[in-house]
Amino acid sequence: MIAVRTIASGFAYPEGPRWHEDHLWFADQHDETVHILSPDGARVDSLHVEGGPSGMGWLPDGDLLVVSMENHAVLRRSGSGFTAYCDLGYIHRHLTNEMVVDATGRAYVGNIGFDFEAGDPVTPTMLVMVNTDGRPRVVAEDLVCPNGTVITPDGKTLIIAESLANRLTAFDILSDGGLSNRRVFAEVPSHIPDGICLDAEGGVWAASPFTNSVIRVREGGEITDTVTIDGAGAFACMLGGSDGRDLYVCVANPSMRPETVQKRGGRIDVARVSVPAATGARP
Repeated sequence: MIAVRTIASGFAYPEGPRWHEDHLWFADQHDETVHILSPDGARVDSLHVEGGPSGMGWLPDGDLLVVSMENHAVLRRSGSGFTAYCDLGYIHRHLTNEMVVDATGRAYVGNIGFDFEAGDPVTPTMLVMVNTDGRPRVVAEDLVCPNGTVITPDGKTLIIAESLANRLTAFDILSDGGLSNRRVFAEVPSHIPDGICLDAEGGVWAASPFTNSVIRVREGGEITDTVTIDGAGAFACMLGGSDGRDLYVCVANPSMRPETVQKRGGRIDVARVSVPAATGARP
Protein backbone atom coordinates (compact mmCIF):
# COMPACT_ATOMS: atom_id res chain seq x y z
CA MET A 1 0.00 0.00 0.00
CA ILE A 2 1.43 3.37 -1.07
CA ALA A 3 0.67 6.07 1.49
CA VAL A 4 -1.12 9.21 0.30
CA ARG A 5 -1.50 12.58 2.00
CA THR A 6 -3.33 15.79 1.12
CA ILE A 7 -1.14 18.89 0.86
CA ALA A 8 -3.63 21.48 -0.47
CA SER A 9 -7.41 21.74 -0.74
CA GLY A 10 -10.29 24.12 -1.39
CA PHE A 11 -10.17 23.95 -5.20
CA ALA A 12 -13.06 23.43 -7.59
CA TYR A 13 -11.71 21.02 -10.20
CA PRO A 14 -7.91 20.65 -10.33
CA GLU A 15 -6.40 19.20 -13.52
CA GLY A 16 -3.32 19.26 -15.77
CA PRO A 17 -0.50 19.37 -13.17
CA ARG A 18 3.03 20.30 -14.22
CA TRP A 19 6.32 20.34 -12.29
CA HIS A 20 8.20 23.47 -13.35
CA GLU A 21 11.08 25.30 -11.70
CA ASP A 22 10.66 23.43 -8.40
CA HIS A 23 6.94 24.24 -8.14
CA LEU A 24 3.69 22.45 -8.90
CA TRP A 25 1.49 24.22 -11.45
CA PHE A 26 -2.06 23.05 -12.13
CA ALA A 27 -5.29 24.22 -13.73
CA ASP A 28 -8.39 24.70 -11.62
CA GLN A 29 -10.59 24.35 -14.68
CA HIS A 30 -13.95 25.29 -13.21
CA ASP A 31 -12.51 28.29 -11.37
CA GLU A 32 -10.66 29.74 -14.41
CA THR A 33 -7.39 29.75 -12.48
CA VAL A 34 -3.89 28.34 -12.74
CA HIS A 35 -2.39 27.81 -9.29
CA ILE A 36 1.30 27.58 -8.43
CA LEU A 37 2.21 25.68 -5.27
CA SER A 38 5.42 25.11 -3.36
CA PRO A 39 6.45 21.44 -3.02
CA ASP A 40 4.67 21.21 0.35
CA GLY A 41 1.42 22.69 -0.98
CA ALA A 42 1.67 26.37 0.00
CA ARG A 43 0.08 28.70 -2.57
CA VAL A 44 2.70 30.84 -4.27
CA ASP A 45 0.67 32.52 -7.02
CA SER A 46 -2.54 32.27 -9.05
CA LEU A 47 -3.26 33.32 -12.65
CA HIS A 48 -6.70 34.01 -14.10
CA VAL A 49 -7.39 32.24 -17.42
CA GLU A 50 -10.55 33.25 -19.27
CA GLY A 51 -12.52 30.27 -20.56
CA GLY A 52 -11.05 27.78 -18.10
CA PRO A 53 -7.44 26.49 -18.25
CA SER A 54 -6.35 22.97 -19.09
CA GLY A 55 -3.03 21.80 -20.57
CA MET A 56 0.11 23.84 -19.99
CA GLY A 57 3.68 23.95 -21.27
CA TRP A 58 6.60 26.33 -21.71
CA LEU A 59 8.26 27.73 -24.81
CA PRO A 60 12.06 27.70 -25.09
CA ASP A 61 12.13 31.39 -24.09
CA GLY A 62 10.29 30.59 -20.85
CA ASP A 63 6.86 31.93 -21.81
CA LEU A 64 3.91 29.86 -20.57
CA LEU A 65 1.38 28.38 -22.98
CA VAL A 66 -2.00 27.40 -21.56
CA VAL A 67 -5.18 26.08 -23.14
CA SER A 68 -8.40 28.08 -22.77
CA MET A 69 -10.94 25.27 -22.96
CA GLU A 70 -14.16 27.10 -23.74
CA ASN A 71 -12.51 29.64 -26.03
CA HIS A 72 -10.85 26.86 -28.09
CA ALA A 73 -7.53 28.65 -27.94
CA VAL A 74 -3.94 28.47 -26.77
CA LEU A 75 -2.83 31.54 -24.82
CA ARG A 76 0.70 32.81 -24.23
CA ARG A 77 1.84 34.52 -21.05
CA SER A 78 4.71 36.91 -21.54
CA GLY A 79 5.33 39.13 -18.56
CA SER A 80 2.18 39.58 -16.48
CA GLY A 81 -0.62 39.00 -19.00
CA PHE A 82 -2.01 36.52 -21.53
CA THR A 83 -2.25 37.10 -25.26
CA ALA A 84 -3.75 34.99 -28.05
CA TYR A 85 -1.26 32.47 -29.47
CA CYS A 86 -3.42 30.11 -31.56
CA ASP A 87 -7.15 30.07 -32.35
CA LEU A 88 -8.47 26.50 -32.65
CA GLY A 89 -12.15 27.39 -32.83
CA TYR A 90 -12.42 26.45 -36.48
CA ILE A 91 -10.81 23.03 -35.87
CA HIS A 92 -12.03 21.81 -32.49
CA ARG A 93 -15.67 20.74 -32.33
CA HIS A 94 -15.98 20.88 -28.56
CA LEU A 95 -13.87 21.67 -25.48
CA THR A 96 -10.16 22.07 -26.15
CA ASN A 97 -8.36 20.05 -23.51
CA GLU A 98 -4.88 18.70 -22.78
CA MET A 99 -1.61 19.89 -24.28
CA VAL A 100 2.07 18.99 -24.23
CA VAL A 101 4.82 21.31 -25.49
CA ASP A 102 8.04 19.78 -26.83
CA ALA A 103 11.56 21.11 -26.37
CA THR A 104 11.39 23.13 -29.61
CA GLY A 105 8.11 24.83 -28.65
CA ARG A 106 5.70 22.75 -30.73
CA ALA A 107 2.42 22.21 -28.85
CA TYR A 108 0.23 19.13 -29.25
CA VAL A 109 -3.36 19.97 -28.30
CA GLY A 110 -6.31 17.62 -27.82
CA ASN A 111 -10.05 18.18 -27.51
CA ILE A 112 -13.03 16.26 -26.17
CA GLY A 113 -14.66 15.82 -29.59
CA PHE A 114 -18.27 15.72 -28.41
CA ASP A 115 -20.52 17.38 -25.82
CA PHE A 116 -20.37 14.88 -22.98
CA GLU A 117 -22.37 17.13 -20.64
CA ALA A 118 -25.28 17.06 -23.11
CA GLY A 119 -25.09 13.28 -23.38
CA ASP A 120 -23.86 13.24 -26.98
CA PRO A 121 -22.54 9.92 -28.30
CA VAL A 122 -18.81 9.35 -28.10
CA THR A 123 -17.24 10.73 -31.28
CA PRO A 124 -13.57 10.29 -32.32
CA THR A 125 -11.60 13.48 -32.86
CA MET A 126 -8.17 14.81 -33.79
CA LEU A 127 -4.89 15.92 -32.26
CA VAL A 128 -3.54 19.28 -33.43
CA MET A 129 0.11 20.35 -33.49
CA VAL A 130 0.63 24.10 -33.09
CA ASN A 131 3.93 24.97 -34.74
CA THR A 132 6.39 27.49 -33.35
CA ASP A 133 4.87 30.19 -35.58
CA GLY A 134 1.49 29.67 -33.90
CA ARG A 135 -0.07 27.90 -36.88
CA PRO A 136 -2.05 24.69 -36.22
CA ARG A 137 -1.95 21.43 -38.18
CA VAL A 138 -3.90 18.21 -37.62
CA VAL A 139 -1.37 15.44 -36.99
CA ALA A 140 -3.60 12.54 -35.88
CA GLU A 141 -7.25 11.63 -36.25
CA ASP A 142 -9.76 9.05 -34.97
CA LEU A 143 -8.68 9.45 -31.35
CA VAL A 144 -11.30 8.58 -28.75
CA CYS A 145 -11.23 11.44 -26.23
CA PRO A 146 -7.50 12.27 -26.44
CA ASN A 147 -6.39 13.33 -23.00
CA GLY A 148 -3.18 13.26 -20.95
CA THR A 149 -0.08 13.38 -23.14
CA VAL A 150 3.69 12.98 -22.64
CA ILE A 151 6.76 13.17 -24.87
CA THR A 152 9.73 10.94 -24.07
CA PRO A 153 13.05 12.55 -23.08
CA ASP A 154 14.61 11.90 -26.49
CA GLY A 155 11.75 13.81 -28.14
CA LYS A 156 11.00 10.89 -30.46
CA THR A 157 7.80 9.41 -29.02
CA LEU A 158 4.45 10.89 -28.00
CA ILE A 159 2.17 8.86 -25.71
CA ILE A 160 -1.45 9.90 -25.29
CA ALA A 161 -4.35 8.57 -23.21
CA GLU A 162 -7.41 7.75 -25.28
CA SER A 163 -9.66 7.92 -22.25
CA LEU A 164 -12.87 6.44 -23.63
CA ALA A 165 -11.03 3.73 -25.57
CA ASN A 166 -9.39 2.48 -22.35
CA ARG A 167 -5.88 2.63 -23.79
CA LEU A 168 -2.64 4.53 -24.12
CA THR A 169 -1.50 5.13 -27.69
CA ALA A 170 2.02 5.92 -28.94
CA PHE A 171 3.30 7.71 -32.04
CA ASP A 172 6.71 8.41 -33.50
CA ILE A 173 7.41 12.15 -33.80
CA LEU A 174 8.74 13.17 -37.22
CA SER A 175 11.29 15.92 -37.81
CA ASP A 176 8.55 18.37 -38.89
CA GLY A 177 6.44 17.61 -35.81
CA GLY A 178 4.08 15.23 -37.59
CA LEU A 179 3.17 11.86 -36.09
CA SER A 180 3.54 8.38 -37.58
CA ASN A 181 3.65 4.69 -36.66
CA ARG A 182 0.54 4.76 -34.48
CA ARG A 183 0.44 1.82 -32.09
CA VAL A 184 -1.09 0.70 -28.80
CA PHE A 185 1.23 1.39 -25.87
CA ALA A 186 -1.06 -0.29 -23.34
CA GLU A 187 -4.64 -1.49 -23.07
CA VAL A 188 -6.17 -0.77 -19.65
CA PRO A 189 -9.68 -2.26 -19.96
CA SER A 190 -10.68 -1.65 -16.32
CA HIS A 191 -9.66 2.01 -16.38
CA ILE A 192 -10.48 5.28 -18.13
CA PRO A 193 -7.01 6.87 -18.25
CA ASP A 194 -6.97 10.64 -17.82
CA GLY A 195 -3.87 12.73 -17.04
CA ILE A 196 -0.54 10.90 -17.30
CA CYS A 197 3.18 11.30 -16.56
CA LEU A 198 6.31 9.33 -17.38
CA ASP A 199 8.97 7.88 -15.08
CA ALA A 200 12.65 7.10 -15.61
CA GLU A 201 12.00 3.43 -16.41
CA GLY A 202 9.45 4.22 -19.12
CA GLY A 203 6.47 3.49 -16.90
CA VAL A 204 3.41 5.68 -17.30
CA TRP A 205 1.42 6.80 -14.28
CA ALA A 206 -2.20 7.30 -15.35
CA ALA A 207 -4.99 8.80 -13.28
CA SER A 208 -8.07 6.58 -13.25
CA PRO A 209 -10.90 8.82 -12.02
CA PHE A 210 -13.68 6.27 -11.84
CA THR A 211 -11.68 3.75 -9.83
CA ASN A 212 -10.37 6.45 -7.43
CA SER A 213 -6.81 5.45 -8.20
CA VAL A 214 -3.63 6.18 -10.12
CA ILE A 215 -2.01 3.23 -11.87
CA ARG A 216 1.53 2.66 -13.15
CA VAL A 217 1.49 0.77 -16.42
CA ARG A 218 4.31 -0.57 -18.56
CA GLU A 219 4.32 -0.76 -22.33
CA GLY A 220 2.25 -3.83 -23.15
CA GLY A 221 -0.29 -3.24 -20.37
CA GLU A 222 1.22 -4.64 -17.14
CA ILE A 223 0.03 -2.62 -14.14
CA THR A 224 2.86 -2.64 -11.62
CA ASP A 225 1.62 -0.23 -8.94
CA THR A 226 -1.62 1.35 -7.78
CA VAL A 227 -2.15 4.42 -5.61
CA THR A 228 -5.61 4.49 -4.03
CA ILE A 229 -7.25 7.89 -3.54
CA ASP A 230 -9.68 8.33 -0.66
CA GLY A 231 -13.23 9.42 -1.40
CA ALA A 232 -12.86 11.12 -4.79
CA GLY A 233 -11.58 10.69 -8.33
CA ALA A 234 -7.99 11.07 -9.46
CA PHE A 235 -8.01 13.11 -12.68
CA ALA A 236 -4.34 13.81 -13.39
CA CYS A 237 -0.90 13.20 -11.93
CA MET A 238 2.64 14.54 -12.12
CA LEU A 239 6.01 13.39 -10.76
CA GLY A 240 8.06 16.08 -9.05
CA GLY A 241 9.71 17.05 -5.81
CA SER A 242 13.42 17.39 -5.08
CA ASP A 243 14.19 13.84 -6.24
CA GLY A 244 11.34 13.37 -8.72
CA ARG A 245 9.64 10.72 -6.60
CA ASP A 246 6.68 12.73 -5.31
CA LEU A 247 3.58 11.77 -7.28
CA TYR A 248 1.20 14.74 -7.17
CA VAL A 249 -2.44 13.86 -7.86
CA CYS A 250 -5.29 16.19 -8.84
CA VAL A 251 -8.36 15.01 -6.96
CA ALA A 252 -12.00 16.02 -7.40
CA ASN A 253 -15.56 14.78 -7.44
CA PRO A 254 -16.82 14.46 -11.04
CA SER A 255 -19.60 17.03 -10.96
CA MET A 256 -20.70 19.93 -13.15
CA ARG A 257 -19.14 23.35 -12.69
CA PRO A 258 -21.72 25.09 -10.44
CA GLU A 259 -21.54 22.27 -7.91
CA THR A 260 -17.75 22.00 -7.87
CA VAL A 261 -17.31 25.75 -7.50
CA GLN A 262 -19.79 25.82 -4.64
CA LYS A 263 -18.41 22.80 -2.78
CA ARG A 264 -14.70 23.33 -3.50
CA GLY A 265 -13.89 19.71 -2.69
CA GLY A 266 -10.91 19.54 -5.05
CA ARG A 267 -7.50 18.92 -3.59
CA ILE A 268 -3.90 17.96 -4.30
CA ASP A 269 -2.69 14.66 -2.86
CA VAL A 270 0.86 13.35 -2.94
CA ALA A 271 2.37 9.86 -2.70
CA ARG A 272 6.01 8.76 -2.54
CA VAL A 273 6.93 6.30 -5.30
CA SER A 274 10.08 4.31 -5.99
CA VAL A 275 10.95 5.37 -9.56
CA PRO A 276 11.64 9.07 -10.20
CA ALA A 277 10.37 11.21 -13.06
CA ALA A 278 11.94 10.78 -16.48
CA THR A 279 14.49 13.56 -16.78
CA GLY A 280 13.68 15.69 -19.78
CA ALA A 281 10.24 14.18 -20.41
CA ARG A 282 7.64 16.73 -21.52
CA PRO A 283 4.13 16.74 -20.16
